[in-house]
Amino acid sequence: MVGKKRDIKTILREFKEYFFILLGIVVAGFGIKGFLIPNGFIDGGITGVSLLVHFLTPISVSILIFAINIPFIFLAAKQVSKVFAIKTFIAIMGLSICLLIVEYPVITSDKLLVSVFGGFLLGSGIGLSMRGGGVLDGTEVLSIYLSKKVSMSVGEILFAINVVIFSFAAFLLSVEVALYSILIYLTASKTMDFIITGVEEYIGLTIISKNSDRIRKRLIGDFKKGVTIYKGKGGYSEEDSRNIDIDIIYTIVTRFEVSRIKSEIKSMDPSAFIIEQSLNEVSGGVVKKRPFQ
Repeated sequence: MVGKKRDIKTILREFKEYFFILLGIVVAGFGIKGFLIPNGFIDGGITGVSLLVHFLTPISVSILIFAINIPFIFLAAKQVSKVFAIKTFIAIMGLSICLLIVEYPVITSDKLLVSVFGGFLLGSGIGLSMRGGGVLDGTEVLSIYLSKKVSMSVGEILFAINVVIFSFAAFLLSVEVALYSILIYLTASKTMDFIITGVEEYIGLTIISKNSDRIRKRLIGDFKKGVTIYKGKGGYSEEDSRNIDIDIIYTIVTRFEVSRIKSEIKSMDPSAFIIEQSLNEVSGGVVKKRPFQ
């Protein structure tokens, strides 16, 4: 019985992951074919390179996206995992097929709207695919690989790659196209981060209060939060730091819960010292799950 439950959970998890990849393909395809291609704009990464070559040659963008990404799929299998590489292959192949056969409507020719909403759709598609365990662009895989070879972070390598791509776009297309394409890239990046992080961003709260025990009980009992207690010393003065022991509470909440929890803490101790920290990712423990997790 336990084995069957695990099998059902595994099937549902895999169905959810592939559903996100499929949805990401359709959404990203809309951004590329319904906004970027009709207006001659590009994005960053391999998608940007594929669009740039497409605008300069008669080669189909669907063929270019698939062909240029092939080396990075093999690199993904070596650097990340075979499962990740398989999902990336499916995602990239699906995007190529989608661009080849699906007829998306051209929504607008306004350059600003194209830059904002084209980037939004493209970033949403990439983010959804990443939530499914794959990527639609091999640039991230290349950046992970290069970061292990040179003294640069993944973000710095991505930035350097895209600077080169947009420089070529300015030279081969026009400066205006390059500038609008940078706006597309920035919009897509922020949207992708939002999709990956989730609607409910995690916030770490550090609480220092003379009523720490009461606050701890309220967090555990009413808000169902896990807490960690650190032992500290008072630091208002040299005398305090020697003689006053303090329980420092640390807990993790979502962005939507912060305001209410802070109000409750202040109602119990108006002088409570609260530190907020944005967290990129949290796993395990007693933490409310984000949407799609």
